[in-house]
Formats: sequence, structure tokens, C-alpha cells
Amino acid sequence: MNVFGIALRRPRFSELTAAAVMAAGLWMLVLGGLHILQMPTDRADAGALLLMIAWGCMSVRFGLRMDQGQRPALLNLAGAAFLMGVYQGALTLVG
Repeated sequence: MNVFGIALRRPRFSELTAAAVMAAGLWMLVLGGLHILQMPTDRADAGALLLMIAWGCMSVRFGLRMDQGQRPALLNLAGAAFLMGVYQGALTLVG
């Protein structure tokens, strides 16, 4: 499938599972580092961090690699911005 001239692909279940496990591990590593550095984080920040790390790990599996040029990088950035907008909107609605 092509989007804006970028060849996207459909990842297998095992690839998405590996990306999700990697994202969870990286998220725990970063939160542990923030705890060691005694930097305050709340639930909203931790959730946004998990969302962005997960998007970064899974976008590569969809074919949005940052080293492929400007178009994939911009589409990756647009996807991340869209996800953060949805996340912030959901936080606003919840309270």
C-alpha cells in the first residue's frame, strides 16, 4: 500500500508483538531512569511517554523508517502528533 508515495507494509503478528514488548521494556527503562534522577512524573506524562515509545517501535514495522528520507519522517511525525492529540483530547474529556 502506498501513502504519499511511501510504500507501507502490513506487519505480521509476531513483529507487532516484538515491537510491543520492546516498547514496554524501553518505557520501564526510561521511567526507572527518571525515578533514579528524581524527576517527578505523573500518570499523564507516563502514558504519553508509553504512547510515543510504542509509536516509535511500531512505526518501523509499518515501513515508516526515519532513515528513508523526508516523506517517511514527516508521515511519522504526523502520526505521532495525531496520536498525542487524541491522547490529550481523551485526558481533557476524562478530567
